[in-house]
Amino acid sequence: MKMTRSVEVQLEERLGHRFRSPELLERALTHSSAIPELRAERKIDLAGAAAVQDNERLEFLGDAVLELLAREYLLDSFPAWSEGQLSKGRARLVNAHSLQDAARRVNLGEHLRLGRGEEKTGGREKPTLLADAFEAVVAAVYLDAGLDATRKLLKRLLFEQALEERGARIADPDRKSALQEFLQGRGMPPAEYRLTGETGPDHQKVFAVELWISGERMAGGAGSTKKEAEQRAAQSAMELLERV
Repeated sequence: MKMTRSVEVQLEERLGHRFRSPELLERALTHSSAIPELRAERKIDLAGAAAVQDNERLEFLGDAVLELLAREYLLDSFPAWSEGQLSKGRARLVNAHSLQDAARRVNLGEHLRLGRGEEKTGGREKPTLLADAFEAVVAAVYLDAGLDATRKLLKRLLFEQALEERGARIADPDRKSALQEFLQGRGMPPAEYRLTGETGPDHQKVFAVELWISGERMAGGAGSTKKEAEQRAAQSAMELLERV
């Protein structure tokens, strides 16, 4: 179950980082389900069991490093954003879906060290395992080469990719919240969003929404999700109200 050096090099090339301490990468890829078999394989007694470690402690550290660098990246990339916008952007940037995507970009699943039971149940493709392993790899790079190397890896594999794929949704401010604050500041009731229609096949739905304020239709919006349609309706309403 030990990784060969050639396999390690393949993964290092995808990560864009050559480990000075390859054992860190090996530990980052070791799921807890593999520990009993690894200990038996190496004939380690209980006194030496601590030498074989899973990736849970690295995952814990990686989560903190990821949070720090995500916040830093957003502050540098969006200097005009408010604290609320930065918080929402951070949550979207480092959520489980983004981490799973990053793990799949480097084929992390094929390098995981899993127990037989986990292997049989498709552990290499489980979203949670992939996200956790990616966080552990982040910690491994941090311990191996420091913050700057980790920053470069995350910018290339996670941050820029997430912004490119979901940039509009990450970069756009929350128009619904902005409209709500606008209305409250003028003593007006909150906006009401009404779903008025759905068109297209299940995999390409388009939702239509109307925005009403004080019993009056103010604007409409359409999008691939209800939330997107509501955001567009809110933006149209804001533009209208700001001209009044």
